[in-house]
Amino acid sequence: MSSIELLSATEIRGLAARAGIRPTKQLGQNFVLDGGTVRKIVRQADVLPGDRVVEVGPGLGSLTLGLLDAGADVVAVEIDPVLARLLPTTVLAHVPGLSLVPAPTDDAPVVLRDSEGRDRLTIVLSDALEVRALPGPPPVALVANLPYNVSVPVLLTFLERFESIQRVLVMVQAEVADRLAAPPGSRTYGVPSAKAAWYASARRTATVGRTVFWPAPNVDSALVRFDRREPPTTSASREQVFAVVDTAFAQRRKMLRSALATFAGSPDAAVAAIEAAGVDPQARGEVIDIAAFARIAAALAARSDEPGRVEA
Repeated sequence: MSSIELLSATEIRGLAARAGIRPTKQLGQNFVLDGGTVRKIVRQADVLPGDRVVEVGPGLGSLTLGLLDAGADVVAVEIDPVLARLLPTTVLAHVPGLSLVPAPTDDAPVVLRDSEGRDRLTIVLSDALEVRALPGPPPVALVANLPYNVSVPVLLTFLERFESIQRVLVMVQAEVADRLAAPPGSRTYGVPSAKAAWYASARRTATVGRTVFWPAPNVDSALVRFDRREPPTTSASREQVFAVVDTAFAQRRKMLRSALATFAGSPDAAVAAIEAAGVDPQARGEVIDIAAFARIAAALAARSDEPGRVEA
């Protein structure tokens, strides 16, 4: 049974007003007003007591409270200094038994600790795309209402930099959710689909209407679940594979033999590498899975006389 009262719509608007916050499109800020949606996110993320969870863009704290209520220890990465300063006060008012840990320096993360010495909330003031290390134990999950304007870069960056993250549940624009979870051959399969598949299996789990947000966006949102798996076995590096993916999709609907010709050094070299990978040179990138892209990248690297030709 829930013990933490989540933020109500009235409280969210009141917090924003008292802090002089007006949600901005530039930062992709759309605050979740509905507690049921928050609990759905936490439930579908399979958050367990004691899990170390990273949240990108906690905003006013709606999802943060839901994660804490599930027993998770949260590392919240917030780019907006006003929101980062407001979050500890909000959490302290809703979660009993926490206290603010004196910070050793002005730029140190803000930490809220419980009576047993457990760091329940750590707030990192930073652009998520610039974060290369997180304080405390490695996180096992990423759970977030991601800003629309940076959702894919943030997702791929965290999967790359934090191998400890085994599962992800993010709320993104519905169209982006479709692209991230799309299988090869589908209408929405593309660069985000292929790159996400390098790290994890993905599936769209729910649609989220516009009315649960303030301000209401112009599009619907969706929840996408990722479960980490081993990347394809290949002698090529991730950078090399992603460079092939980017090139293959640079001009959609182009056959691989044409799309990769310049990249490989010549049309003949492209065909030879593609065939060596067991792929039809007349196939298009839209039907190639990440394992095949990895084989093509390895074949290109093996044939190249110039070190680094297929580096990203």
